[in-house]
Amino acid sequence: MDVVSIPEELDFEESLPVVLRFILKRYPEYKNKIRKILSEGKAIGVRIVLRTPENILRAVHTVSVHTQGNYIITWLPELLRNKHRPRFTDEERARTLPHEENLAEAVETILRDRLRFIRLVLIDEENIGIRPEEQRLMKELSEIIYPLAVDYSVFRVVADNARERTHIAQAMIKALLIIGPIAHFLEKFAAGVGKIFAASTDDLIGETAELAALRGSGFGWGELAKRGRILVPVFALATWGAFSVEPLLQAHRTILAGVVFGLSAVALSLTTAVQSIFMYRRNLKKINREGKVRGQTTPWAITKLALRQDFTNPARLGLLLGSLLAPFMGIAGAVTGLMHNGWVLAGIGSTESIVAGLTVIFADWINEWRFRRRLLKLI
Repeated sequence: MDVVSIPEELDFEESLPVVLRFILKRYPEYKNKIRKILSEGKAIGVRIVLRTPENILRAVHTVSVHTQGNYIITWLPELLRNKHRPRFTDEERARTLPHEENLAEAVETILRDRLRFIRLVLIDEENIGIRPEEQRLMKELSEIIYPLAVDYSVFRVVADNARERTHIAQAMIKALLIIGPIAHFLEKFAAGVGKIFAASTDDLIGETAELAALRGSGFGWGELAKRGRILVPVFALATWGAFSVEPLLQAHRTILAGVVFGLSAVALSLTTAVQSIFMYRRNLKKINREGKVRGQTTPWAITKLALRQDFTNPARLGLLLGSLLAPFMGIAGAVTGLMHNGWVLAGIGSTESIVAGLTVIFADWINEWRFRRRLLKLI
């Protein structure tokens, strides 16, 4: 809660809470009315919810997994902004009952609490009583910030839902800290073995983190297991690639060795990233046939929507970005002659996981910064 209690604070708009700055910028005539309230022993508080309540996150998960093909962005913003309820079939309603989940109640929970994320509060600091005209003023101010409050609720719920889906992935990424020492030891006594260990172990842990992130997004184990038909041969090819790095270095094909090692280290993650996009796209086409998607539904529009939904999960976005960066890191390691240092090998082999970890860590800060920048543009 940010509180403004002294009339003179209104003269320093840059230091005011962004919500009050929005009001004064759009409707400057309210400045004197607010100043009058503050001079009479009252204060105005701006209460902002920094984390979505657990009951709302559970409700979003229920609707998303059981009826929307694990999608959120196709229905949640419309529900929060315009009260457009998502469509459910009788089969979907019946399917949730054994799990003690009720779709109608989940939707009502989200609607009921959607305006609690930003609120203006009139504080009677001197306990002299709040007059009817002051109550009317606060109601008017609340109506002014309504679009702002709804926008924030959309941002907050989508961001916090993404965080909930990365817990296991974060744990897997942290496990990568043990790879460096082991790879360094192996490479010291058996050149080439450390490369295979650094590339393969990181790929397995990165793949586990990837699967955990998708599992957290609502995909079933049966659906994820089908990916093994492609992942097993890719892993075998990646292991062979890591084994080929040492001969390439001895043949002075330095840049190629760096590229091969980088690609070997991220082969599973990169393959999974592409598969995941197609999984989301397939789900989107299904719910589109059921009439649950508003707006354009051309093949390209569906692909863009699948990408947006997939990458609302910061662990997923980070793993893809890191996978694309790994070959360049491999070239850098090879050119500098550090491909026999286990710590460097572990660093290159863990590129996608390091980037994913940093993306997860800074996701909150980045999301908050982007939303605040959007608000400042409105001001």
